[in-house]
Amino acid sequence: MTDLIKQLQIDEGSRKNTHGNHIPYKDTVGKTTLGYGRNIEDIGISEDEAMYLLRNDIARCRYECEIHIPIFKALNEVRQNVLINMCFMGIGKVLEFKKMLTALEAGDFKQASKEMLDSLWAKQVKDRAYRLARKMEHG
Repeated sequence: MTDLIKQLQIDEGSRKNTHGNHIPYKDTVGKTTLGYGRNIEDIGISEDEAMYLLRNDIARCRYECEIHIPIFKALNEVRQNVLINMCFMGIGKVLEFKKMLTALEAGDFKQASKEMLDSLWAKQVKDRAYRLARKMEHG
């Protein structure tokens, strides 16, 4: 199996970004491909694979929140989960919610909730924003 894996890594190839993570690319017939030859247009990914990716993304977002949001570890699990959920748009975007983060630092969860809803993000994701804002306010 090890030999086959090495062969397929060479023969199928892959594309990586500057962080060394695999990124989608078009194969020789124009199909969107990921990793070492996974045709995600025709084959897709299984539920197990999707859950594996989701768990990794949650862990990455938790780590990014812990590093970049000083109050994060002091928040209860519900509010941490709100920030992790928001981090799926990228930690940089979450950090743009400066008034929300200031309100969190002050322990003003009602104001943090209002700041979440007073954003382009809330207009884009609608119900998700309202649901998360309620969780932020009430913990």
